[in-house]
Amino acid sequence: MTTHENTSTITPFHVAVPDADLDDLRRRLAGTRFADQLPGDGWDQGTPVDHLRATVEAWRDFDWRATEARLNAHPQFRTEIDGQTIHFLHVRSPHEDATPLLLTHTYPGSVLDFLDVIDALTDPTTHGADAADAFHLVIPSLPGMGFSTPLSDGGWTTARTARAFDTLMRALGYESYGAHGSDGGAMVSRELAAQGVAGFLGAHVLQLFSFPSGDPAEFERMTPADYAALEFAGWFQGVNGYADLNAKRPLTIAAALSDSPVGQLAYNELFWNFGNGTSLVTQEQVLAQASLMWLTNTSAGATRFHYTEKSVEPQVNHGPIGVAVFADDFRSMRPFAERDNTDIVSWTEHPRGGHFAAMEVPDELVAVVRDFYRDRTAR
Repeated sequence: MTTHENTSTITPFHVAVPDADLDDLRRRLAGTRFADQLPGDGWDQGTPVDHLRATVEAWRDFDWRATEARLNAHPQFRTEIDGQTIHFLHVRSPHEDATPLLLTHTYPGSVLDFLDVIDALTDPTTHGADAADAFHLVIPSLPGMGFSTPLSDGGWTTARTARAFDTLMRALGYESYGAHGSDGGAMVSRELAAQGVAGFLGAHVLQLFSFPSGDPAEFERMTPADYAALEFAGWFQGVNGYADLNAKRPLTIAAALSDSPVGQLAYNELFWNFGNGTSLVTQEQVLAQASLMWLTNTSAGATRFHYTEKSVEPQVNHGPIGVAVFADDFRSMRPFAERDNTDIVSWTEHPRGGHFAAMEVPDELVAVVRDFYRDRTAR
């Protein structure tokens, strides 16, 4: 495959949000006008007002500087690829022969998704594992999100993002690498496998988004677990109005989210409600993510993610891929996944955790990523 040539300089990046921006956020939070709430209102209609009130009170006391320090504890950089600013963390293992690994975050998420897995993945010997399980990590912000802003144009599909991230890995000197992600990150990782990039070790994802085509024959191999997963997918279709709005009217919703931090907080209910009340994401983690989104004015780029992707025709992936199915996440349905991915080399199921497994159950995620690439690099 051909990638875009990266002729730009890679420059160090340090997060330093101006005090004035933090003061403005606190002012807006203090002046929040909440919607009316009816007796009995709950998550079935969206983010409940009583939940928002409590979370906003916590947000007013939230220490962004602590999150900023956690980010700045790792080497960060910016570069320009295909006309787009790309921000990324590049955390090299102390073990020189470590496996290069691209980690791509969720929507609504950011590079913060992976802060709790960096140390264990880069330095396994201090976490009870072998040096052979070490990774050099590259963790980019998706185009138009986080510190990869502003969006350069409206054509940033998953395929284009995958090409840009491959260019990034080559620019960093990695001729062979793997990729892992959830949600949007899973789509980018799968796309790298589908594009057949040279030296690619395989994609490890938390979801394979494959659905019935309408052919009754596809249901012949369905197990009770597959039907339960299909039922969950049906539940999610009833609550994912944000994706529908993003895909149809991204500018309209971006205008509202860019002017109201509490509106953005409510709109990102996926952190709390993806697993129908089972999410293990903490309030502190949600507030860190919401703060980063607000302070980087990410909404316009993030909402366009669904709009740009909706016109892309799905393709069969013939590259190597593995999936980890967490109990309270979208559960990939194997008959449809195997139809759309002809080289599934690993399928694991996990009794605890959900859509944001890197934040919810980081140790479990580290273990399954190690297992996947241990098998891939042994080939």
